[in-house]
Amino acid sequence: MRQRTLMIAVLCCFCLGIALFLPLQKVFVFTETRTEQSKQCYIPLTTEKKFQIRYTHSIHQSDVLETYQYVEGNRLQMLEMEYEDLAIGMPGYAEENQTLTQQDGKYFLHFYDKVIDNFTIYIGDLDLELVLIYQDVEYNLKENLQRGKSYLFQIKRLSFYEQWKGVRMK
Repeated sequence: MRQRTLMIAVLCCFCLGIALFLPLQKVFVFTETRTEQSKQCYIPLTTEKKFQIRYTHSIHQSDVLETYQYVEGNRLQMLEMEYEDLAIGMPGYAEENQTLTQQDGKYFLHFYDKVIDNFTIYIGDLDLELVLIYQDVEYNLKENLQRGKSYLFQIKRLSFYEQWKGVRMK
């Protein structure tokens, strides 16, 4: 009888450990770079694959809207970039596998087959807009992440334990 109880207890602990430490939840994750104890902030994902990043260009003072979707293998596909001004920091022509169009005073740079694993985003210390838009919710990155820091942005699966250690964005 004792052996059976012990076996059930061990099995329950094993199942609990798997439930806590098995990475199940797919998330957008921002991992602080250039530090030994990196902080992770995350946004849980659903079936919606498209998301956008909108920011105010620091020189032009106009909005830039980048549209992405996540694809198989937790990779990121850049779809489109929308902006109002050419010149400093903004593409003025299309490269291979891209098209640049202009409509109603805005430029639209469309990307074809531009798939990446991740990218680094710098949270500037200027009072300019920087938001991630997912499922019609705007996540203010300047409020959720520390200004003056760089973050690796990627899609990962996190366990319940990793989610507990990180910060869920609001």
